[in-house]
Amino acid sequence: MDAKADTAGPIILFDAECILCSANAQFVLTHDRKKRFRLAAMQGELGSGLYRRFGIDPTNPDSIIVVDGDKMLRDSDAVLAIYAGLGWPWKALALFRLVPRFIRDPLYLFVARNRYRIFGKRESCWLPSPEFRDRLL
Repeated sequence: MDAKADTAGPIILFDAECILCSANAQFVLTHDRKKRFRLAAMQGELGSGLYRRFGIDPTNPDSIIVVDGDKMLRDSDAVLAIYAGLGWPWKALALFRLVPRFIRDPLYLFVARNRYRIFGKRESCWLPSPEFRDRLL
């Protein structure tokens, strides 16, 4: 599947080898009652293609991204958009948008760049349970 294929609606691109990132993906799948988001691993063909499309090296990304058509959000903006899209009570976290990006992003990037050291890395990519597999691209 190429990087432009099947991009109707928001797609969360995440690191499926990262324990924190996989836990967040599982959280989104569980709490996204409207099934708004789909997910793609950066290690997969679609995920790495979308990273490249937006000028990010998929072999060394330091950010989660959310792609919605031709628009892309990254870093803390992506995280806040995800939680805003989950509805209540998670939507309340969107209030952190009031914190300037120059404060939010360095905190986000510190965690992102140290995610394997802090949370660990899987030996193989995480896969969702069968009930959610249709939402993984």
